[in-house]
Amino acid sequence: MTETVAQRHRVVIIGSGFGGLFAAKRLKNSGVNVTMISKTPHHLFQPLLYQVATGILSEGEIAPATREILRRNKSVRVVLGEVTAIDLDGHAVTSTAGGLQTVTPYDSLIVAAGATTSYFGHDEFATYAPGLKSIDDALDLRGRILSAYEFAELIDDPAAREEWMTFAVVGAGATGVEMAGQISELARRTLRHDFRSIDTRKTRIVLVDALNDVLGAFGTRLSAGAADQLEAIGVEVWLNEKVVAVDERGLTVEDKSGVQTRIPARTIVWAAGVKASSLTQTLADQSGAELDRGGRIAVAPDCTLPGHPEVFVIGDMMTLNDYPGVAQVAMQQGKYVATLIKRRVVGKSDGKPFHYFDKGSMATISRFKAVANVANGRLRFGGFIAWLMWLAIHVIYLVGFKNRLTTLLHWAVSFIGRGRSNRATTYGQMIDRAALDNAAMPDVAPPAEAARRPQPTRP
Repeated sequence: MTETVAQRHRVVIIGSGFGGLFAAKRLKNSGVNVTMISKTPHHLFQPLLYQVATGILSEGEIAPATREILRRNKSVRVVLGEVTAIDLDGHAVTSTAGGLQTVTPYDSLIVAAGATTSYFGHDEFATYAPGLKSIDDALDLRGRILSAYEFAELIDDPAAREEWMTFAVVGAGATGVEMAGQISELARRTLRHDFRSIDTRKTRIVLVDALNDVLGAFGTRLSAGAADQLEAIGVEVWLNEKVVAVDERGLTVEDKSGVQTRIPARTIVWAAGVKASSLTQTLADQSGAELDRGGRIAVAPDCTLPGHPEVFVIGDMMTLNDYPGVAQVAMQQGKYVATLIKRRVVGKSDGKPFHYFDKGSMATISRFKAVANVANGRLRFGGFIAWLMWLAIHVIYLVGFKNRLTTLLHWAVSFIGRGRSNRATTYGQMIDRAALDNAAMPDVAPPAEAARRPQPTRP
């Protein structure tokens, strides 16, 4: 069945992330009709996904329904669907959902479909090392993390138990650091009294990165301080180590001299890289625009696709002036292109090119500890003050009073106390995980064929 949607001055937005949502909000009362096409029915506050994965927050608190957010904007229609084709010459977008194909014509198109996890040419790693880009990813990881302790409780063999109680996080950027820090908090504070056969404080957490620093974008001083703080809470920091193999029982890393080391670990989190939505290839094939190594497409200074002034590409999908792939860029571009469309509709000139105002970046390390880089890097600091700033900024950008209130309550329970109110995982998730890992219980000995060098002593 095919449905054709036709509207007068039509703006189509692909994606309900930061860029798409802020564009839709800015277009309110602008005299245009908007169709937002998204493959999920929610707007995801992605910076807090790691807290869903570690049981602090529920998925509903960071992923409100897009229809609820935009319900007062009667000129916006929300359409569920994954975009399968964009016809630049015909000015139409094709999407599918549940076997229904929808063709949506446009006069202006905003492409804000975001990015996915990049495994740098090794997509086979995804089976055993999921990324953290969606609610599905976060719930999968929550099940993996919590079930690891359940299986460790059942096992008598010390070597096999250590495998289950070892967690590897690949990528020492903000997501990797935050994930490693929260696994440490979970093991050392929340779960410490909950098991009888295992001591969760003996959990091993390894943070691996091919580069030579932690949170490199925050500067040398904060980077070194973050590494020290991670090690203080029991996280092993392995830098200049490239991941060359991943399987159900661990990963293998290689240093710059070519020496390989095996890290036995039942739970692996991939936070090492991103790549733009595959829609950039669709746009490049029709427009001739260039793509970079991450699949991002080159756009004009006003965020338009070269040769197609009616098409805007924003957020993680575009490359312009080396702007970082962060939420603030997408938010500001969403507002900018919406304003530009409004000007065009009433016959005004486009105005100035897009300019990104860097409000700074922040990352948490553990309870009461964070790092902050503000004022274009002129102010860099860490510790408790940075952590309070992080709390305030994230509460401000959450959508809806209810979500802000419940998030604050959950943070109080987790950060002031020891509890985590969202530790639920299903038996089905645990069994599926065990089947995936080939973890038949009593056959849990580490693979004998893996050649290992002596484990290096880490500070």
